[in-house]
Amino acid sequence: MGNILHEIRELQDQCEKADGIQLKLNWGTLEKKEESELQDCSHFEDGRLIGFAGVYDFGNKVEICGMVHPDYRRKGICTGLYQKAMKMAGASRGREILLNAPENSLTAKEFLKNIPFEFSVSEFQMKWQEAQLEEEEGVELRLRTERDTSLEIELDHRCFGLKREEAASFNKSAVREDRQKALIVEQDGTPVGKMRVSCENGSDSWIYGFAVLPEFQGRGIGRKALKKIVLEEKRLGHDIYLEVEARNENALKLYTSTGFQPFYTQDYYRYTGGIEG
Repeated sequence: MGNILHEIRELQDQCEKADGIQLKLNWGTLEKKEESELQDCSHFEDGRLIGFAGVYDFGNKVEICGMVHPDYRRKGICTGLYQKAMKMAGASRGREILLNAPENSLTAKEFLKNIPFEFSVSEFQMKWQEAQLEEEEGVELRLRTERDTSLEIELDHRCFGLKREEAASFNKSAVREDRQKALIVEQDGTPVGKMRVSCENGSDSWIYGFAVLPEFQGRGIGRKALKKIVLEEKRLGHDIYLEVEARNENALKLYTSTGFQPFYTQDYYRYTGGIEG
């Protein structure tokens, strides 16, 4: 298992250096997949990995991100990987299928001309810059427990648009992430929100799934919780990152006001064809 993951990471490095891009391969999810599943989405020549397509199930949607070694392009490999990935994603009837590509990837834009996808949304990857922050009273963060499952499902349903059954399925997979801590946001002892913090490469902390119940929004709870986790990760010596849709103006204002700045953009394209597979 470790060997194929190593080969995927090496291929990612080669593609990123050649194209001047950053691919979003969702490593936390990749590392949980069975080796046979990774093999099914890989292309080898002479025992060497030269193409890979990641397929990621996020409840109400499926995301795909692929790559082919620069020396092996224009040989139909990308098309073959795309067909394999779509066959896997096609089992998820009724859900949105999205293809993820770096905004500045010229090869992705060329490939997209030949498949039934249309632009959906851009996502900013943001990094916290040194800024003066002070913790505020009234909001606490604690590790989640099993009794918080219903709250987490409710937050994913109401804040991220997942159906409750989809949110329940996603919750089961999310809490099994080995390299992350799942946190509950409390205001004066009342659970009102959540977030996950994943540590990558030993020193990079990524904040995911940050949400506060709608009836508690607008009270500064999100800002206080964000300050608290940023200061905690800063004390550990970590760089701190998060992702946000470019059209989410309220979240962008919150993040930029607490010291986060965009450093890269990923584009998402929605599948407009029929069911595959």
